Order: sequence, then C-alpha cells, then structure tokens
Amino acid sequence: MRNIALRLAYDGSAYHGWQTQAEEATVQQTLEQAAEKVLKHPVHITGCGRTDAGVHAMRYCANLRTDCAIPVDRVPLALNSRLPADIAVSAAVEAPEDFNAIGSCIQKEYIYRIHNSRIRDPFLDCRACFWPAPLDAAVMDRAAAAFVGRHDFAAVRSVGTQTKTTVRTVRWCRAERSGDMITVTVCADGFLYNMVRAIVGTLVYASDGKLSPEDIPALLEKGDRRLTGPTMPPQGLYMHRVWYDGAVGRMMEP
Repeated sequence: MRNIALRLAYDGSAYHGWQTQAEEATVQQTLEQAAEKVLKHPVHITGCGRTDAGVHAMRYCANLRTDCAIPVDRVPLALNSRLPADIAVSAAVEAPEDFNAIGSCIQKEYIYRIHNSRIRDPFLDCRACFWPAPLDAAVMDRAAAAFVGRHDFAAVRSVGTQTKTTVRTVRWCRAERSGDMITVTVCADGFLYNMVRAIVGTLVYASDGKLSPEDIPALLEKGDRRLTGPTMPPQGLYMHRVWYDGAVGRMMEP
C-alpha cells in the first residue's frame, strides 16, 4: 500500500472547517470524495491540522494510502480535475510507510490578516478581518514577543477540544503593517483550539490600551481565558507553512 503525501491550498469560506462532519461541507470530505473518484476505492485522508469554519490554508499537507498504480506526479492533476475551484492540490510525493501528516509535523506557522482601514474592501470580505478602529502595529508587535517561548497557553485557548497538555513552544510571534494590512505571524510546535485567534485578540487589546504588553507573561501564568483578548473572526486566519523531514519537507518548501 502506497502512502502519498499531498500539498494543497484552499479558501475555507465555503467550508465548515477541515474535518468531515455529518451535515456540513468540509475540506476533508470534499478531498476524499475527489480522491475516491480518481483512485477507484474508499479513501481516508489525514490532514496536518483541524482548521475551523471559514479558515484558509495557503500551504497544507495531507496523506492518503492507496494501491492504485497512478504515477505520483499525475496525482495533483487528477485530483484537481475532480475538485472545486476553491481547493487545489499542487504537489504529491511518495511518503515513508510511517508518515502521518499530523503526527510527523515538526512545526506549523499561521498568519492572521487584519484589514485596518475605515473603508471596507469587498474583495477582502472573506479573506481578512475588517477592523475600522486604528491599530498600533508597533504595540502589537511588542505584545506578540511576550508569547515567544515554552509556556502554558491555557489563557489563549477556547474550550472545545480535549488535549493532554496546554503547554506549547512558540518559535516566533510578530505583527507587521504594510499599508492598511496588519499581518500577525505565529509559528509553534503545536496549537490549541483557537489559540492564534485569541493571541491576535490579545494583541488588539494591547493596541487599544486594555492591557499592556508587559502584562502578558502574568496573564499566561494565571491561565484564565477571561483575562486575555477576544477570539478574532475566522476569515483572517490562514495556515501558512508546515515543516517535515525528508521528501515531504522538500515538497512543502516555499
């Protein structure tokens, strides 16, 4: 049985997240249905993370197992012929037998985009969070630095998904402005439910003066979700990069 890793991208606007659900359209379900038509057998596809409803992915990894003899370089074109326009597979490689898109992942990077303007842009409606009040990206960046390191991130986690521990290591966290767009970038060895959106909400609170960047270490120590910023809307969030060893890692490189 071959183990094939896929690199794909998707606009999550029309989907109720990655994971298959009984009554909602999801990315996993749509991809599996396309794969079954191409490979001519039932398929289970494992994704590198559970993106929520309305969340996008610029670079996402998934893997499937098949005994179909289709050449691996033909897999992306074959799948894309069966996929809707808002999901695209850009590459595929033969992965080791023990490869698993979520379990083999070394680290992930998300970005969150805020359209900080008094005037709404209709072309960004589902692809950035519209925020008309002024935001100070420099203050947000100072606050972002406080999240870097190994911490208990219970203070920026929504209840809803069980996990053995709320401790994670954030490799980098920064906020940058380019014109009317503020982009928050967070890379970690793993993420809790709504962690990035809550971090961004806390950065917005810092910009608004509702808390100080210097307050954040103490808030993480307390672990009380009620003391940090709001969970930001999903449409500004993108899975941006994922890291692996070997051939899959090379496939996922920019």
